[in-house]
Amino acid sequence: MIPATPAPAPDETRRVLLAVHTGRADIVDLARRAAARLARAGIVVRLLDDEAEELAIPDVEVVHFGPGAAEGTEIVMVFGGDGTFLRAAELARPSNSALTGVNLGRVGFLAETEPEAVEETLSAIENCEYSVEERLTLEVTVRDAQGRAVGSTWALNEASVEKVERSRVLDVVLAIDGRPLTSFGCDGVLCATPTGSTAYAFSSGGPVVWPDVDALLLVPSNAHALFARPLVTSPESVLTVAIPADGTHARVSADGRRVLDIPVGGRVDVRRSARPVRIARVHPTTFGDRLVAKFGLPVRGFREARSTSLGQEVGGPARNVLLRDETPGSAPATTPAEEAPDGTH
Repeated sequence: MIPATPAPAPDETRRVLLAVHTGRADIVDLARRAAARLARAGIVVRLLDDEAEELAIPDVEVVHFGPGAAEGTEIVMVFGGDGTFLRAAELARPSNSALTGVNLGRVGFLAETEPEAVEETLSAIENCEYSVEERLTLEVTVRDAQGRAVGSTWALNEASVEKVERSRVLDVVLAIDGRPLTSFGCDGVLCATPTGSTAYAFSSGGPVVWPDVDALLLVPSNAHALFARPLVTSPESVLTVAIPADGTHARVSADGRRVLDIPVGGRVDVRRSARPVRIARVHPTTFGDRLVAKFGLPVRGFREARSTSLGQEVGGPARNVLLRDETPGSAPATTPAEEAPDGTH
């Protein structure tokens, strides 16, 4: 975690790039209101040219979508779901700008803010009251049968090695740090980051890894094998997924956005990238709190659960849910028999 951003010099022009899912009227309206508030605070608002017409926000900078779109911006503010956030990450990463998102999708693990807390987030941006996390990213290199690099890309969530022909099984050989580990047939193999552990890797049976953990994940998808467990390796490891020369055609997809074909008999090498993605954090909510809220996890215990809404525990008093608050030196938690007549504690 990088400390809170220092206040800019009085004569320094601050810029915020908005990345917006323009397919929904409510999102467009929210982005317009945010832009108006930022402008009133003296912050220059920047828009992407493929979104500017639908947003119709006056007195803004308009730039082309590309590596230089966020150059000179302090923050890229995302209005949408995780797909919009991953698109915005392509802009923020080259310029070292921080990302923050307003979740208007379904789950939205990447976004910092829910719609009802937008004003608080905007206030934090205006007053530079936010901290920045650096999230590990992946460097993905595709090599041919002779080991020559024929393509490269990067990923924040995962690099997914996939079969091209849906009717065929994808044969793969896995290696870690250049040493063969195992081989099997499967639908694909995911090389993921801790940030991506709650995305495609999670749906394939991988572990949930806290995003501040330095590690790489390797998660097979529908493997035909006795040993096809998800693996967690050192962040300095090189994960290799090789495709035998007599195997089916394959490709690698980075965050579902950038696709490279894998030559016959080729392989994919995945390692930690030297350039992270920076995410601005405004709210003190922990990752564990986010898991509870997003999945509606029961945290009161099996016998005393009284859940009435998803994630209702988030923001409540801190409790040791494993020990039922009976930590050394503290009084035992109130039992049901000690409840008040109205059912409250």
